[in-house]
Amino acid sequence: CVMSSELLVDLGDEPATAQLGQLKLATIEDQQWPPDESTLSKSGSPHLPWDHPFYDIARHQIIEVAGDDNYGRKVIVFNACRMPPQHQLDHHKLLMYLKGTLDQYVESDYTLIYFHHGLTSENKPSLGWLRDAYREFDRKYKKNIKALYIVHPTMFIKTLLILFKPIISFKFGRKINYVSYLSELEDVVKCEQLVIPLILVLSPEERPSAAASIIQPNTFCLLLLLLCGRAVSQSCVVLLPTGLEIEGIFRRSANVTLVKEVQLRYNSGGTVDFREIEDVHLAAVILKTFLRELPEPLLTYQLYNDIVNFACTDSQVMIMKTLVESLPEENYTSLRYLITFLAQVSANSEVNKMTNSNLAVVFGPNLLWGRDNAMSLSAIGPINNFTRTLLDQQHLVFT
Repeated sequence: CVMSSELLVDLGDEPATAQLGQLKLATIEDQQWPPDESTLSKSGSPHLPWDHPFYDIARHQIIEVAGDDNYGRKVIVFNACRMPPQHQLDHHKLLMYLKGTLDQYVESDYTLIYFHHGLTSENKPSLGWLRDAYREFDRKYKKNIKALYIVHPTMFIKTLLILFKPIISFKFGRKINYVSYLSELEDVVKCEQLVIPLILVLSPEERPSAAASIIQPNTFCLLLLLLCGRAVSQSCVVLLPTGLEIEGIFRRSANVTLVKEVQLRYNSGGTVDFREIEDVHLAAVILKTFLRELPEPLLTYQLYNDIVNFACTDSQVMIMKTLVESLPEENYTSLRYLITFLAQVSANSEVNKMTNSNLAVVFGPNLLWGRDNAMSLSAIGPINNFTRTLLDQQHLVFT
């Protein structure tokens, strides 16, 4: 975990070292880690160019600068869930990257948010790393930190702080805050400005009602278990036997009142039986709404420039494969699920008239848009072209 040096001690010969060594972190079952650098595009990090010396650290997006908090202080975020296994990450470089990031803001007041969920026995830093952190972070780093928020704290992190309590100053101890649910962060920062990994929203620590409150009204989609979750899987199950034969599926609107009712049901943690509603177009609209109301597009802001500049060449399959494999695991799984389903739709295009080109026009703008939530005219064509090519080559891209 990362916190101010006031929380750390020289662990060389301290009795706490033995006790810390006995602390065990439960392994997250089926944990999926970010891919190796070989699968990343050259824009794998939204912050640094691919040839930057810290690119291999920044690409994991472990450390993020997320605007200002409600008091106008810069917010630095540390995501433990994005840390790959120990052997895949240079922890010394991670420390230097953290230090370099903080160097830009420590002269003014700042806030640190640490998302603890996802730290396991496979990816937690060594005690030696903590010792190095203690030696590296001096007074200038802790002077202006006004608050440290530890989100989803576990017994491990609480025990760690108890062991260090004798050497934590009273002044700094008052800056440490435990945050049990993401919704509680609204008192500190507008959560929509944080690109919160879906694994945190869907984590066991979160209650559906709590998760619902961290996102803007009607963005019910984040409560679902990704595209394989209730809303989309139910939509696709309904669409598969009937929607494939309907001309212009995905191009028809649905009853606005029913759409809002479905969103409210998902917001409250309920389920929806589309068969009872008997409106296949409602299922189609829910699928598109799910995608459009994600706080970050499924293809991510990170890939925006690559996709807008994508060109059809002899190596297009390899390029597309590299791009989609650089997505976070949950995004990649969701995209593959969606594209595979849409391929089934286009396979019946003689009846439903939804060719890959037509589907790209419908879904392209729902898979990617700019950070300002707008779609420039110059970007629509390239994004739709990328989507169409992805549908054309999905059997090669996702193998």
